[in-house]
Amino acid sequence: MSRPSSRLGELLVKENVITPIQLKNALDAQRGSGARLGHELARLGYIEENELTSFLSKQYGVPSVNLESIEIPADVLKLVTRDVVTRHQVIPINKTANTLMVAMADPSNVYAIDDIKFSTNLNIDVVVASEQAISEAIEKYYSSEVSFDEVMMDFDMDEEDVDFDEEYEEDINVLDLEKSAGEAPVVKLVNLILVDAIRKNASDIHVEPYEKQLRIRYRIDGVLYEVMKPPVKLKSAIISRLKIMSNLDIAERRLPQDGRIKMKMGRGKEMDYRVSVLPVLWGEKVVLRLLDQSNLQLDMTKLGFEEDDLVDFKAAISKPYGMVLVCGPTGSGKTTTLYSSLSALNEPTTNLCTAEDPIEFNLFGINQVQMHEDIGLNFAATLRSFLRQDPDTIMVGEIRDFETAEIAIKASLTGHLVLSTLHTNDAPATVSRLLNMGVEPFLVASSVNLICAQRLLRTLCKDCKEPLDVPDQTLIDLQVQPEHLPNFTPHHGVGCRTCNSTGHKGRLGVYEIMTMTDELGEFVLNGASTLELKREAIRQGMSTLRMSALKHLGRGITSIKEVVRATAAD
Repeated sequence: MSRPSSRLGELLVKENVITPIQLKNALDAQRGSGARLGHELARLGYIEENELTSFLSKQYGVPSVNLESIEIPADVLKLVTRDVVTRHQVIPINKTANTLMVAMADPSNVYAIDDIKFSTNLNIDVVVASEQAISEAIEKYYSSEVSFDEVMMDFDMDEEDVDFDEEYEEDINVLDLEKSAGEAPVVKLVNLILVDAIRKNASDIHVEPYEKQLRIRYRIDGVLYEVMKPPVKLKSAIISRLKIMSNLDIAERRLPQDGRIKMKMGRGKEMDYRVSVLPVLWGEKVVLRLLDQSNLQLDMTKLGFEEDDLVDFKAAISKPYGMVLVCGPTGSGKTTTLYSSLSALNEPTTNLCTAEDPIEFNLFGINQVQMHEDIGLNFAATLRSFLRQDPDTIMVGEIRDFETAEIAIKASLTGHLVLSTLHTNDAPATVSRLLNMGVEPFLVASSVNLICAQRLLRTLCKDCKEPLDVPDQTLIDLQVQPEHLPNFTPHHGVGCRTCNSTGHKGRLGVYEIMTMTDELGEFVLNGASTLELKREAIRQGMSTLRMSALKHLGRGITSIKEVVRATAAD
């Protein structure tokens, strides 16, 4: 019998949907990747997912289904294990009497139908859905096999456990902590928290102990949401479990600690969690930053730059020497911008060195150094070593003091391109920050190529966004120019299942690009104020953060609420 993929390919060629050559290319790619034929055809651009679904529906005489529009009952999902749905790329969607309805990407796969029929002892009705939709449904419904309520049933909360008071906490036995942290229910609960954060696309997990409760929050698209409140008596066990997984000292509860967790997710995928433990009034607060290498955006064209700004930024990082500075608060996307810049510069002919604290992502072809302040390995010391390593491009994680700034500027003036970050509010303020550190104005004017300030805006959910009718005065108060009002149509998110009723899904960068022209250099040399620098930069064509955000608002990409939240009025 021919394989299901071969059968599908033959049908597509027979109906002139694809050519024999396209089929051959897709089959060759399939042999290399192990993916399904439909996936490879869609990836190569030979056929759209919805076109393939319609073809299969018509060819086999089975209805198609939109999995995003239905909510699958939990009792139906329990009938088929994760192993089976992953192996056959199917998902159960409904059960009536003794018949189970399953959605499949390939209705001709009789092996999958027989396997599910045998394991469930039910008759099988088949509907067709796109492979991508099935994969997303499997991730949604099966990524966490257990719920919070199910995990909590494993704990005997009726036990008369002793709840430690903070004033006696130093007397807690470390062996008791290790034992409680290693108990199966605690392990299961911590794993649920870690996996659930991935499923919800969280960037950070906050574990926060208070006097009478323990709170777990996720940061999703830049905003914190409370997701669960485990019993406060579990706080020592949960925090100790996280510290054990991070290879931290569970006996040390008075000093901050930093560690890392690496979790294998299957299919060769790994997730890194950067762990920070901070002593607080009622115990230790743990914050985990999720670092997903597969989601790292290194394509500069997709970060949110306006076309003219991207041209200026690429021109600045293409220069053989000088400094490019990226500024903004924590969580504004500075690291992603720097990594995408390094990726664009990463060639076999260049030597790239980075000093980072911490190293968030490992990049092939780049020499990355982790800072260790406790042994004297700081940014300044590492920069000095870099200059003896024949570098072409140097990236400094952050310029925090005069010593680091001085060495970085000297490096930029002696034939090296230097990329770095500062914590300032906007691009003109970065100049003042360097001058306040003690850097001479002539060094700033001659070394800096470009300063980029940035923020991240939540984007509106595409499934529920609608035009918003607001008074013209509201838009004028936001600094929309009156001449732009006739063509300015703001939108807002109503809230739906796709965006978890928030109205927003995903984020996009907004940028303020200030190129250090000769005129601006003169302003710096003459001791101009931040306001004077900003006015001159705007006169030369710089779009401020608020101006850039308003462009996205006018295109219906973000909301008024986000513009006000992320950017300040000029």
